[in-house]
Amino acid sequence: MTLEIAAAVAVVIWLYLLLGRGGFWRMRELAVEASVPSPAPRVAIVIPARNEGDVIGRAVASLAAQRYEGEFQILVVDDHSTDDTAAAARTACSASLTVVPAELLPAGWTGKLWAVSQGVREAKQFSPDYLLLTDADIVHPPENLNTLVAQAMRGGYDLVSLMVRLHCRTAAERALMPAFVFFFFLLYPPSWIRNPRRRTAGAAGGCMLIRRQVLEQIGGIERIRGELIDDCALAGAVKRHGGRVWLGLSSRTESIREYQSFSEIRRMISRTAFTQLRHSWLLLAGTAAGLLLTYEVPPLAALMGSVAGAFAWLAMCVAYLPILRFYRRSPLWAPLLPLVAAFYLVATIESAAAYRRGAGGMWKGRAQAARP
Repeated sequence: MTLEIAAAVAVVIWLYLLLGRGGFWRMRELAVEASVPSPAPRVAIVIPARNEGDVIGRAVASLAAQRYEGEFQILVVDDHSTDDTAAAARTACSASLTVVPAELLPAGWTGKLWAVSQGVREAKQFSPDYLLLTDADIVHPPENLNTLVAQAMRGGYDLVSLMVRLHCRTAAERALMPAFVFFFFLLYPPSWIRNPRRRTAGAAGGCMLIRRQVLEQIGGIERIRGELIDDCALAGAVKRHGGRVWLGLSSRTESIREYQSFSEIRRMISRTAFTQLRHSWLLLAGTAAGLLLTYEVPPLAALMGSVAGAFAWLAMCVAYLPILRFYRRSPLWAPLLPLVAAFYLVATIESAAAYRRGAGGMWKGRAQAARP
């Protein structure tokens, strides 16, 4: 395949991504009137936490300050932390908070899902209508719980999740985090997720509201106990059961987890990248070829005078601009997306290498993707 032919193929790919991939690149935020019918549903908020002492206080405080008309209970599952996670949570909220010490991790479970399952089990005493599964680094605006419940009830959704605004202040974060959201929405277009006629199902695990009855009907958290990409696995289980799923974007719900260096972000990506490819070396090869063709060929061909390459590169920039605007980054970052894509490709290859040596899915000292 000559470079000119490859550039022409890249043009076709980018036209498809712009026009035929559910408008994933438009990055529309959640906009819904936060009005919940009275009596408001009861909500149990479950936060799995392992060595999160530096962030969990702000997360719990933001949840305790929710302006929600109904009853809600916050449960923090302390997953054998060796820092002050539990104390920080209790200090942030002296009422409406239960700290659940996690039991020993059994075989076949990932650490996070085991912690979540124990929080869900404890929440049964509260008899909630909904469960909000959220991470220890997520800070919620005061209206967030109201908005999530309103969105679920208004649209008849069984699972509502938000892709939160990621921390984007360090040099590494400014360069790489907008692309993380861009690639996620490319894989899981929100308009396809909410369409019951499409099989695509996805969710953002930092902030997920699920109807308790539906969770029980699909077999509970145990149904996905060994999944590393647990949010999308949960969304898939709900949708296969006939439930409705919604995924949106929020600038007010934020992650405060900071990544100081490029290597930290590379490790974060590599934790799940090869799992996303179902640990298939064939899919890895295909993904590498696809990334090179889609992101690297256009600028290379354009710099060698190819009109097709220039057009594909321009289309790439157009698609990337909305997420740059969302993160208040300069449009001048758009032409650099090929460099960012190359970084993500390296992290994906590193993910496969980690899996091969038995260290896949490494998180908080646990290798959670073992090679059979």
